Amino acid sequence: MAKKPSEQQRERSRPRKGVDVLDDPSGPTRPPTLETVAARAGVSRATASRVVNHLDRVAPHVVASVNAAIEELGYVPNQAARSLARRRTAVIAVVIPESTERLFADPFFATVVQGAAAHLRGTDYTLNLVLGSDQEDKSRRYLTGGNVDGVLVVSQHEGDLPLTRLGLSVPIVFAGRPAVDFGEHGHFVDVDNRAAAATGVRHLVERGRSRIATIAGAQDLAAGRDRLAGWQDVLTDAGFDSDLVEVGDFTPESGTVAMERLLDGPEFDAVFAANDQMAFGAISALARAGRSVPGDVAVVGFDDDQFSRAARPTITTVHQPAREMGAVMAAHLLALLAGERVDQVTVLPTRLVVRESS
Repeated sequence: MAKKPSEQQRERSRPRKGVDVLDDPSGPTRPPTLETVAARAGVSRATASRVVNHLDRVAPHVVASVNAAIEELGYVPNQAARSLARRRTAVIAVVIPESTERLFADPFFATVVQGAAAHLRGTDYTLNLVLGSDQEDKSRRYLTGGNVDGVLVVSQHEGDLPLTRLGLSVPIVFAGRPAVDFGEHGHFVDVDNRAAAATGVRHLVERGRSRIATIAGAQDLAAGRDRLAGWQDVLTDAGFDSDLVEVGDFTPESGTVAMERLLDGPEFDAVFAANDQMAFGAISALARAGRSVPGDVAVVGFDDDQFSRAARPTITTVHQPAREMGAVMAAHLLALLAGERVDQVTVLPTRLVVRESS
């Protein structure tokens, strides 16, 4: 009884269309195509496509033949075609609803994105940056129009592009607790901003400071509200007055202006700033006013970024693991895209870094 021809033998017996230009030494050199790979492996284009896209229903020896042809020819898969076959775009959007000036001035954003990019480096995914603050309708159409597989959001103010609804269309992971509740359609990676801020303020109390002011962050951000609450918690527990409050927007300039306002009011011997940039600006204002740091006024910031190390004196601060935050966000998003279960809330640890300003 004659043996049935193998799949590879059947494929080789089929007539080929056209001429394989790579097999023609007199012809022009062109990048190898999927058809070329199929011809070299002796299989159909459809079979080669299934191998390239890692789909099922392909015999192991056929997979080996196609992969050998890919290696021999130096074939690079067409990403658009692969995405179409998988119904995936291989694109992850990083949404930062801030102005371009703020984006490039604030090291927190860049560090989070670096962490995410590093985690995705070994994957097929590309990161696309979307600034959602100035063209909300255009951004929303792009994000919900099948252009991306998932979304990473770094910063969200109340009233921003309604990013929380995106979870109904694509998986979404936030850096920090969103400004509004998103129910079950989203995930976030954060630190315990309230407890972390309390750690920084408690350090000032332990250093003997009793008139502790604060330069709070923007109150339309969850982090801004939580860090203000942490300052309030410590002062209430210690029985100190908590009337020395000015609000900035997380920029050095706003820290300078806030400190100037504080200097026009009642005396204080310490200040907790909701981030290092505002602490940096505050120290500049104190220096111009002839106040020494930490002699007259001790200063504690938040983030542990380059502003805390560039200031003179260097700034005692609460370390926030921004790069790790970006990496964990990317890992969670990949897990969601793979259909895996991920905790909606992930809280990373912080620590106090004591430097010269306290």
